[in-house]
Amino acid sequence: MSLKNMPEECRPREKLLARGPESLTNAELLAIFLRTGVTGMNAIELASYLLEDFGSLRGLMQAELKQFSARKGLGSAKYAQLQAVLELSKRHLGETLVREDALSSPSHTARYLSIKLRDRPREAFLVLYLDNQNRPIKDEILFEGTINAAAVYPREVVRRCLDLGANAVILAHNHPSGVAEPSAADRHITNRIGDALALMDIRLLDHMVIGDGDVVSFAERGWI
Repeated sequence: MSLKNMPEECRPREKLLARGPESLTNAELLAIFLRTGVTGMNAIELASYLLEDFGSLRGLMQAELKQFSARKGLGSAKYAQLQAVLELSKRHLGETLVREDALSSPSHTARYLSIKLRDRPREAFLVLYLDNQNRPIKDEILFEGTINAAAVYPREVVRRCLDLGANAVILAHNHPSGVAEPSAADRHITNRIGDALALMDIRLLDHMVIGDGDVVSFAERGWI
């Protein structure tokens, strides 16, 4: 059945406007993005097929251009649109975080850092620089490593803090294995960075380790 022939309250776009986006399934949200179906499938059926084919919504979002474009109903234009949506989501979270005290909204901070780092295939070490009111100045990936390690230099963290006039930092890095549990090496380098920052009266507020769907906070564990 085409979407036009469905009851109005069941059409994804009308349902979103009437009940809000949280009322829609992943397939219905994706159908709004796709706009049209293909021969033999309406947009919702195509969306359901794609979610099953890619294994999950995340699998679809992570697909590379060649893999994405090989599916029916998709192509380079849809890929560009999807990447734009993802980037807008990241920037929205970033702008929201800038307006807030990073310590008063740890869940926002963790979500933002998770989106930035979770799906990277190699370990990346990010520093979130904060002003004297704990509001973000800038975030950047300062070090990148192999599949399971990154060479991290405390002096570089200190140098960038001084360049940006940061009064505090939150550190974050991903574990490509998907397991967020910090290693002994993670704790060791965190202590070294904390000691180096303390010499310049710069506060280390937290170190978040990003796994697959999980975030471990050093501050919450009492390690900072």
